[in-house]
Amino acid sequence: MEVDLAAEEALRNLVQGPGDVEWRYEMRRESQEILPGLLLGPFQASKNLEKLQWLKITHIVCIRDAKEAFSVKPRFLDHFQYLVLDVEDNEEQNLIRLFPGAKAFIDQAIAKGGRVLVHCNGGISLAPAFVVMFVMQHHNLAWEDALHMVQNRRYCISPNGGFLTQIKEYESIYRASKTVAAYPITQRQVSRRKRGDSDDEEDEMR
Repeated sequence: MEVDLAAEEALRNLVQGPGDVEWRYEMRRESQEILPGLLLGPFQASKNLEKLQWLKITHIVCIRDAKEAFSVKPRFLDHFQYLVLDVEDNEEQNLIRLFPGAKAFIDQAIAKGGRVLVHCNGGISLAPAFVVMFVMQHHNLAWEDALHMVQNRRYCISPNGGFLTQIKEYESIYRASKTVAAYPITQRQVSRRKRGDSDDEEDEMR
């Protein structure tokens, strides 16, 4: 029981985040650290080389509407590793199909001690949707907790209705994949035992 209470308190603290941060309107133009090594912000936050270096950013995920490609683009290719995702910022856009590539890029960067900035144009809908899915899977959270966790660090996020639906759907997808990943060895062992039992029965019948 004490373990459960401690786990619940740890989850609450994780989701709530730092309680001493006073959100100011101008902070929407900056990036915020969501997890250690993972920052979320608008395109504007990716344009200041000195600030990026001060934040020790090493990798940048640039998520943009295809119509914005002429302006929302990598600016410092000599300084950072980039992943650019061209998507449509509308409710029909399939984010779940694109997410695994983004997750792999972020995971690899953080595993090497890097720090990743994920941004879209405004840092309100597109990039936050990806970050919510990442946080959800990384910490094995329900989608509501993951959304609140990101919102409590970057208060201005508001994924559109279609993205929220996909975030909810992704919770089922990642939980199912974890369940499958936990059993393949056991299933193979059972299959081998069954084959072995069948072979023994055939030998006895000969």
